[in-house]
This record gives sequence, structure tokens and C-alpha cells, in this order.
Amino acid sequence: MAAMRQLALDIGLPTGPSLSRFYEGSNAAVVQHLRSWVGDGAMATLPSAPVPTYLWGVSGSGKTHLLKAVHAALREQGAEVGWMDASTGFPPEFDERWAAVIMDDVHQYTPMQQARAFNWFVNAVAPQSGTPRWLLSAGDLPPADLHLRDDLRSRLGWGHVFQLHLLDEFERRAVLRQEADARGVFLSDDVMDYMLKRFSRDLGSLMQLLDMLDGFALRNKRAITIPLLKTMLETE
Repeated sequence: MAAMRQLALDIGLPTGPSLSRFYEGSNAAVVQHLRSWVGDGAMATLPSAPVPTYLWGVSGSGKTHLLKAVHAALREQGAEVGWMDASTGFPPEFDERWAAVIMDDVHQYTPMQQARAFNWFVNAVAPQSGTPRWLLSAGDLPPADLHLRDDLRSRLGWGHVFQLHLLDEFERRAVLRQEADARGVFLSDDVMDYMLKRFSRDLGSLMQLLDMLDGFALRNKRAITIPLLKTMLETE
């Protein structure tokens, strides 16, 4: 599995993350809430007094997918959006042009990132322009349990808080089938069984594996089979 994670991802998803491509399962209320803000590829009118939204759940529950989907939908509508995650080394100052602020992986923020996140939060909910911005954030824990500075931790729990739940095996299989169909490839039951039994059942890891397998099959002009999957892991 470690070798698999090191493989270069040279072929991306046919489209980026979107709300329509997120398999809802028991998380339907979360997706509906996000759709009420940005729609899904269509213009949406944000309320004049937006309430901050915080998503939490274990790794692989879909937090980053949803945040990136919202970011993409707003950008497609012509909105400027502030984005910060744990890899953002030097987050910029709050920009009055932003229509929304999105912060991912807040549980991993450094003290410097926490300071900037607090600044973004304050400016989003009470900006100098007088027009509040929507703030969407996500982390692995509920706000009260985050190991962050007190003022930021308390503010992350101010508005709507949703927990994201992992998909069960039936739902993971449905997602694998859906993603394979989106690529125009056939994923047999035996290949799916092999993937689910021998690799991490974390949905993000499974999507990464499918992505690499699809690319390897295209380069070698072969159908996706268990022998092909074994060959990829042995030769790449």
C-alpha cells in the first residue's frame, strides 16, 4: 500500500469535485445545506446574513471533496473565494473582494495559520464593508474538541455544525461503480472485491487507487483486471 501511495497521479478525474458527484449516503442533509448556498453549477443568491458552516468527520468522510466542490461552484459563478488548508504556507490577508471564505483541515493548522484563520473569520462575519461573507470550514473533530487557540475554536462552532459519516461497504461499492462508469471503464466485481479486501477502505484512498489503475490501463491499452492491478503495483 505504501508503494501505491507513492505513484504519480498523471491522469486526473474527468471533472473536479462537485456536489452532484458526491455520494450522499447518510450525509444527505449536509449536501442539501451546501446546495442551498451555492446550487450545483447554477447561480445561487446567498442570504444577506450568512451563517458560518463547519463540517467534521474522520479522514475519508468527504470533507475536502465537499469544500472543493463549493469552491469550484462559487468560482464558476464568478465569485472570488478565499481558500486555506494545512498546506497553505503563507495565507494572504483577508480580501474584501471575497464572496466567501473556505478553510479545510483546520485541525492541522499551525499557530500562524490559526492566527490568519481567526482574522479571516472575524473579517468574514463582520467585514469593514458591512457585507458579511459565508464561511465554510472543516476538520477531523467537532469544534469543542479541536486543539486550537480558544478564540478560533469557539468561533468555528458558532453556526451550523454537521458531522460527516463514512460510507458503508455497499455505498463504497456504489461510489467505485459510479466513478468507473464516469471514466467509461468496466470495473468487475472481482476487481472491486480485491480493492476492498486488500487496500485501505478509506474512500479517498480507493479513489486514488482507481485513478492510478485507470491511467495504467490506458497507457498499456488493457482492460482493468486483477493481474493488471498486481502488475501496476509491481512495476510502477
